[in-house]
Amino acid sequence: MRIIPLIVLLVLAGCTLKPVAQSPVEGADEPRVLKAEDVPERFAVAMRRMRPVVRETCRTTSPDLNCDFLIAIDPSPDSAPNAFQTVNEEGQPILAFTLTLLEDMYNADEVAFVIGHEGAHHILRHLERQDQLARGGATLFEVLAAALGGSNRSVDAASEIGEAVGRRNYSKTFELEADRLGAQMTQKAGFDAVRGAAYFTRIPDAGNRFFGTHPRNADRIAGVKAAVAEL
Repeated sequence: MRIIPLIVLLVLAGCTLKPVAQSPVEGADEPRVLKAEDVPERFAVAMRRMRPVVRETCRTTSPDLNCDFLIAIDPSPDSAPNAFQTVNEEGQPILAFTLTLLEDMYNADEVAFVIGHEGAHHILRHLERQDQLARGGATLFEVLAAALGGSNRSVDAASEIGEAVGRRNYSKTFELEADRLGAQMTQKAGFDAVRGAAYFTRIPDAGNRFFGTHPRNADRIAGVKAAVAEL
């Protein structure tokens, strides 16, 4: 997970986007405040319709979770196209997007699908489950290294490797799960999730990488189609 250098948090008010908080970088220039005209209109359209669906799905599926989503945009033109879900110190979920990603999308369906995908990660507790897997992997590798008579340094190294393996072990499964739930939320909000998933046809196939964290693009598109067919 990449932490963006500057986050501008936004809320929707009608058709405008208003900054409600900022995270300045120490020693950096004055942070840029996004105005509505700085953000593609398709993002405003998608967010206005997706946010209530994602929130209601969260409350219905996981009523004990914090479902008050914040939306964040990294305005830096140097940031690679990216989106991710995280939580702040209070446990409030944040859906973060780079402006370069939003500008790279062709239509509101693609934006809506990405919003649904990132929201699904929170609803399905993927961060929590990933942390559990990481701790389990670290413990397992520590025990194995110690049983083989490893030094403290080698045990520590094994722990770090185990944590990394644990985090990656089900990452592809998590991505496919988020695709499916995200696609269904996208459809419920009145968008075309299959058309939204067409974004996968324009990006490198991460599933071709050894030990990659994301599934093949073809598998992701197939999963979206199957999820939509279930509705």
